[in-house]
Amino acid sequence: MIQLNTQQLRWLLLLASILLAAGFVLPMLTMTKFLLINNSVSIVSGIWQLIQDGQILLFFIIATFSILLPIAKIILLFNLLQPNTTHPGQQQKLLHLMHDYGRWAMLDVLVVAVLIMTVKLGAIASIQIHAGLYVFGAAVLLIMFITQQVVGIQNEIKS
Repeated sequence: MIQLNTQQLRWLLLLASILLAAGFVLPMLTMTKFLLINNSVSIVSGIWQLIQDGQILLFFIIATFSILLPIAKIILLFNLLQPNTTHPGQQQKLLHLMHDYGRWAMLDVLVVAVLIMTVKLGAIASIQIHAGLYVFGAAVLLIMFITQQVVGIQNEIKS
């Protein structure tokens, strides 16, 4: 298994942050209805449309799991990768928080997949996938890899 040092992980986390931000705003898909109406959707434009349509609960769910939790995870990872800035007890607390959040790590990808499947099931709509989906997916996968590396480093420190 590949084991990276903390400096490499910080650079990868910076890259993941950039990819995540780009994934939020780049178009993920374009829906075409009746061969005439095209609508390109990104995560940000999609959740904005939800709030404009009065879908407040769905807005909060998707915004939380697709934007807020990934950003929170990045912040926690940056804190865990800072050299000697947190006490060992604080590091364990952050690591425990990361472990608890890990259960929700794929939910943001699931939200996008459900969105795509919902659109694809429409008999009157076709869909084109765009770079935003791949960039967002790459960011999520990279964050998952970095998380696994950070957990490994923290477990070595604890031992």
